[in-house]
Amino acid sequence: MTATASIAETPAQPASSIKGNTRFFRNQTYYFEALRALMQAPTGGADVNEVLEMLKLITEGDAHSWFAAWTALADRVIALAERTRDPLSKGNAYMRAHTYQRTGEFLLPPDDPERPPSWQKTQAYFQKGLDVLGVAHEAMAVPYQGGALRTLYFPGRAGSEAKPLIVLVGGYDSVLEELYFMLGRAALERGYAVLMYEGPGQGDALRRHGMTFTPAWEGPTAAVLDAFLRSHARPARTVLIGMSMGGYLAPRAAAFEPRIDGVVAWDTLFDFGQAVRPSLEAAGNPIASKSPDVKWAYDNARWTTGTSNLEDTREAFAAYTLAPVAERIVQDVLILAGAEDHMVPLHQTADFQKALVNARSVTTWMFDHASGGAEHCQVGNVTLVHAAVFDWLIDKFGA
Repeated sequence: MTATASIAETPAQPASSIKGNTRFFRNQTYYFEALRALMQAPTGGADVNEVLEMLKLITEGDAHSWFAAWTALADRVIALAERTRDPLSKGNAYMRAHTYQRTGEFLLPPDDPERPPSWQKTQAYFQKGLDVLGVAHEAMAVPYQGGALRTLYFPGRAGSEAKPLIVLVGGYDSVLEELYFMLGRAALERGYAVLMYEGPGQGDALRRHGMTFTPAWEGPTAAVLDAFLRSHARPARTVLIGMSMGGYLAPRAAAFEPRIDGVVAWDTLFDFGQAVRPSLEAAGNPIASKSPDVKWAYDNARWTTGTSNLEDTREAFAAYTLAPVAERIVQDVLILAGAEDHMVPLHQTADFQKALVNARSVTTWMFDHASGGAEHCQVGNVTLVHAAVFDWLIDKFGA
C-alpha cells in the first residue's frame, strides 16, 4: 500500500474561527445549501447572479420562504427556456431550473404537501434539459427488494471504452440528477462513460418506493452492476465514486464487490454514526432542536432511515462505520476532505487511512480555506474536485 497526503495550501486560520460564514446567511445550513447550488455553475446547473439576486428575497430560517424564492426563480428560468430558440441556451435553462426547483424543495419537511409535485418538476426539467441538449443517455429501473433503483447511463464518446467506467452515487440528501452537475458532466467532457444510480434512502427509491437506507451498500450496488452488465459489455475498469454520505457507501460497497477497481470517498466518512451524533444529541434538547440545522438533520434522518424516535435513529446510524470492513478494501482509494468540514470530524480522514491496510494505494487530498474547497465535499469549488479526481484516474488507470 502506498499513501500520499496532498494539501492544497497551509490553512490560513483554524477551522473554528471561520464557522458561521456570513456571505449569504448566518445559519450554517442556509449558507451551505446556497453555496451548494452555486457550485453547479461551472457545469451548467446554475447561474451565479441569478442565484445571488434571488437569495436577497429569503427570510433566513423560514423553509417556506426558501422554497418560494427558489421555485419562483425556477419558474422564471423555465419561462426563459420555453421562449428561447437557441438549443444550447434553451437546454441549459432547463438544467438551471432543475437545480433551483430541487434546491427549493430541500429544506421542506419530508411530509410537506409541496414536495411530491416539486419532485416531479425537478425530474421533468432535468429530462427536458438532456433531451434539448442532445445528451445521449439510457434510463433504467433496477428491481430491488420490491421496489426499483433509478439509474442513468451516459455512454460517452467514441473511445470511452478504453477508460474506466465511472459509477456515481450520492449520499444522505442528494438525488441522482445532482451527480450529473457535480461530476457526471465533467467526466463526459473528458471522454469517460458514466453510470449514476440511487440506492435505498435516496431520491426515487425513498420517495416512490419507501425504501430506506441500508448500511450494507454492497447489496444495491451489486444489483445495479448486475443489471447494467446484462445489457452492456463489462468495462475494462470500474471506479465507484461516492459523494457526501457516499464517502461511507462507496467504500463499503468496494469492500465486498470485486468488480470495482478503484473507489473515491468524496469526502471522508469513516464513521457516519459519530459524525451525526452532535446533531442527534441536539435534537433531544428542547432549545437546540429549534435550530434549522438540527431540525432539518433530524427530520431527514427519520425519513431516510424509517425510524420514529431519537434512540432508534442513533441505533440505526451506529451501523454506518467502515471500521469492521476497511481491511477488505483492496482497490486503489482516493480520499477527499475539507479542512473545515462542519459535518465530518477531521480526524476521520486519518482514521480511514490507517484502516486501509490492504488497499492497493491510498491517496488523500485535504483542501484548505484559501483554496475554496475547505467545506464538506468542497462545496463552493467543484473544479478542485475535478482536478483531483481526474488526475488520480490518470495516475492509477492511465486514463
